[in-house]
Amino acid sequence: MANPTAAMLVIGDEILSGRTRDANTHHLAGELARVGIDLRETRIISDDETAIIAAVQALSATYQHLFTSGGIGPTHDDITADAVAFAMGVSIDIRDDARAVLQDYYDRSGQELNAARLRMARIPEGASLIDNPVSAAPGFTIGNVHVMAGVPRIFEAMVASVLPSLTGGSPLMTQSLDVHRGEGDVAEQLAELAAQFPDLSFGSYPYQRDGAHGTNIVVRGADGVLVDKAMTQLARIFG
Repeated sequence: MANPTAAMLVIGDEILSGRTRDANTHHLAGELARVGIDLRETRIISDDETAIIAAVQALSATYQHLFTSGGIGPTHDDITADAVAFAMGVSIDIRDDARAVLQDYYDRSGQELNAARLRMARIPEGASLIDNPVSAAPGFTIGNVHVMAGVPRIFEAMVASVLPSLTGGSPLMTQSLDVHRGEGDVAEQLAELAAQFPDLSFGSYPYQRDGAHGTNIVVRGADGVLVDKAMTQLARIFG
């Protein structure tokens, strides 16, 4: 049976402007591969409600899981929760359980749960909360959409909260081999090998080190035995 599929939607003008580097996709890809969920697509979009709605509707209809990062904080441009609610056809409002989590956190820290912070308790109708052990403000899951914070440390904690509740498949096995030849010199034989192992994915990544050209060949697949066989063939061909 094929692994479940997923997409990642990164939301934020700061990513598109280059002010902030996206680390969340890299983290999510590794975690999903570990549990056997195949990340098939990633999009980065601006803090634009129309764009968020369109992307959520398209990606959630195409893949079994959609993970989002960014835009669920206390400021005016944190519009992800509202856009996701609209995309899923439900209302959104302050929810008592989310408010209680925030109230407890800010009481313990000696800060006020003001109107701006209370915006983080606005949760779409029917959603379940995603625990945030770092800064309390919860993410949420509605349907197959998992909405999480953009701050990497918080995003990683939310991913750890969500993954145990998801059904995965076969973890992705990865092995690689450095070949001291240019990518054009290995392309034909690599294509023949890929044809022999249609259930595996073969990637070639050229590099230059100390003035010498080479290619890193990466083999990926859910069947570890097949990956081992392919690597044996690679070593025989290019060793």
